[in-house]
Amino acid sequence: MGLTAPEEVAARAKLAQLLQEHRDLDAAIEALALAGNGDQLALSRLKKRKLQLKDEITEINNSLLPDIIA
Repeated sequence: MGLTAPEEVAARAKLAQLLQEHRDLDAAIEALALAGNGDQLALSRLKKRKLQLKDEITEINNSLLPDIIA
């Protein structure tokens, strides 16, 4: 069962937002790692959030792809 047109538009908008946040976290993680100030807790939190975003992105991508019956 696919998404309705409005649901697909909303899903694509959410996907774009999540992808941007994922890229922003990449940059923040890299900057924090390069700073070398040893804030491992902050680095760990950023990485955990990045993984959560990846899961959400995968879920939305799966909902946008049509089901393939093998």
